[in-house]
Amino acid sequence: MLDLKFIRENTDRVRQGIEAKQSKVDLQRLLDLDRTRREIIRKADALKEERNRVSLEIGNLKKKGGDGSSAIQAMQKVAAEIKSLDESLKETEAEIQVIMIWIPNIPDPSVPVGPDATCNQVVRTWGSPPVFDFKAKPHWELGPALKMMDFERASRLSGSNFVVFTGAGARLERALIQFMLDLHVRKHGYTEVSVPHLVRREIMFGTGQLPKMEEDMYHVELEDLFLVPTAEVPVANLYREEMFKESDLPMSLTAYTPCFRREAGSYGADTRGLMRIHQFDKVEMIKFVRPEDSYRELETLVAEAEEVLQALELPYRVVMLATGDLSFSAAKCYDIEAYAPGIDRWLEVSSCSNCEDFQARRMNIRFRREKGSKPEFVHILNGSGVALPRTLIALIENYQTDEGTVIVPQALRSIVGSEIIK
Repeated sequence: MLDLKFIRENTDRVRQGIEAKQSKVDLQRLLDLDRTRREIIRKADALKEERNRVSLEIGNLKKKGGDGSSAIQAMQKVAAEIKSLDESLKETEAEIQVIMIWIPNIPDPSVPVGPDATCNQVVRTWGSPPVFDFKAKPHWELGPALKMMDFERASRLSGSNFVVFTGAGARLERALIQFMLDLHVRKHGYTEVSVPHLVRREIMFGTGQLPKMEEDMYHVELEDLFLVPTAEVPVANLYREEMFKESDLPMSLTAYTPCFRREAGSYGADTRGLMRIHQFDKVEMIKFVRPEDSYRELETLVAEAEEVLQALELPYRVVMLATGDLSFSAAKCYDIEAYAPGIDRWLEVSSCSNCEDFQARRMNIRFRREKGSKPEFVHILNGSGVALPRTLIALIENYQTDEGTVIVPQALRSIVGSEIIK
């Protein structure tokens, strides 16, 4: 959430940011309400000051044996006016809040301006797509043929766009999760956490999933709980309503969770195989940092996610998202896209975002530089480290052989327990 004072003092920048993210917000109505709010506060404060002054005079008058009845009657009218103003203030602030929660984070000036993903910028690439002397197969042919995944039985269990991993597929899934967690904890210095997979409504609001994306979430109505769409939601909220010491920062946390998304707006796009499934696994990285460190930490976060793909020897590219492709909460974001030769596409396997203090304001997570200093909001960063479905697609399709088998990457062999899946 943006600060109302910031909006008031940077109206043009906020308006440009709203337009760049193609959001629909009545900014002028918000500014009008803000002026009304401040005028109500000014009038109420003046009346309260008058009430205090006259109350003191009435007290002194009574001590001297005087009659303060007329002044008391006048103050009763003042009290009624104050009550009316307080009620108006409450209504005005409620309407302000309704508009404020729909204002997206403002893109950083370094973000390319453009309406959609076609305006994203490739920052760098790593590795080269494989050259086969045979026709590469897509994962939805290789996986079932090798008894790694079963879409038909998953459909019987849960409906379309679910998968059951079997045999070597299940071991490969588990190996990837363990490998990524160990890498982030042992090499990158993250603290591993294991969090609930169901969270309250205010937790979803804190990271910006609500209210904007509620239709994409799985909701348990009876308890008003949501299945997590990403571990970012519970992990980023771990310290809501808390105050860090400066010495606590940066704090880096990593977690594995299954993720649940209805994909209500996909309308059947990219639904074959593992491309867009409703439940998938992901290892997430979260950083709580000082404001002056957040963009340096963003580059570190991206490098840590890249290291996963480098260890798996998967060709990838890093893409800076344009304004129209940024999420609601992000000020800047890099996507990491792995190449999948079987379907001849670059697939997003990680998004690494700097949300600055946008989420911290919604969750009230602050830090104090030294004893007695004014509290400040932390900056929060999140990154997939990485998501499994499309990483599995890239792995299976890059490591396929002309015999229809799949070679297991060196980094995973000790966990999977074999060198080749056949």
